[in-house]
Amino acid sequence: MKHTAKEWFGATRYWSFPVSAMPVVAAVAFLVWKGFDINWLCAALALVGNVLFHAAGNLLSDWWDYRKGVDNEEAYAIPNLVFHYFEPEEYIRFSAILFAAGTATGLVLTFISGWELLIIGGIGAALAMSYSFFKFRALGDIFVFICFGILPVIGTSFVAAGTVDWSILALSLPLGIFTVAVLHDNNTVDMATDKASGIRTVPMLLGERASVKLFIAYMVIPYLAVTVFCITGLLPWLSLMCLLSVPAAFANARAACGWFEKGREAMLGLDQKTAQVHLVFSILLSAGLAIAAIFS
Repeated sequence: MKHTAKEWFGATRYWSFPVSAMPVVAAVAFLVWKGFDINWLCAALALVGNVLFHAAGNLLSDWWDYRKGVDNEEAYAIPNLVFHYFEPEEYIRFSAILFAAGTATGLVLTFISGWELLIIGGIGAALAMSYSFFKFRALGDIFVFICFGILPVIGTSFVAAGTVDWSILALSLPLGIFTVAVLHDNNTVDMATDKASGIRTVPMLLGERASVKLFIAYMVIPYLAVTVFCITGLLPWLSLMCLLSVPAAFANARAACGWFEKGREAMLGLDQKTAQVHLVFSILLSAGLAIAAIFS
């Protein structure tokens, strides 16, 4: 079956790309604020490579979910494989192509930046390829936090500034938590079908009420983290521009509260809306860092 470029792009779950792209953007803004000379070519390649690995991982994860029966007609799943809009082998081939492209980008960056990048990139690639295995054992949230919170900012610091400024990890907590929230919403909605498939996720371990409360906490923690980091000097005060995104996060938290009356229907689509909050939050945070660099 032939597919259009738009259909292939849609299969990658492109709406989730802010969670892989924005940590790189925010990291570069942070490095500019810290006064580093930026290698803009390497920064751009880091952005491209991170998104390529993310897209490849999304396809591989969907393939595993379909193969294990987690994605089925009863679940709120991406319909491509369930209803055979795409065949499983098409997903695997596309994922392999994207992984190869991401690896090629990483090798170019390694040639420019140094062999140490192989350690960071190798960890990221290994986690991306093994994600589903650990996701089914209630460890997916930890892996997502590492892959989308910690590794991108460390890697970006290394390739763009030529060194790892460990204070850049201040970005990892707020950005990583928003990304975990995307996964957490998805897993909360699919608790019943995940249980029937014989896998375990964090919401299954916590239960419905606690899972909803945790999602609400995820909408608050990033703002508290940035505030604390501003007070302690790890981030400039202009980073608080991210607070302008609070209404969108509050809307997500309020919608999640509907679970107690409407059930899982209340949280449908909150994964995409959380990715949108992540995008706006990250843009505002990055803008605050960039403006702070101008006036420092």
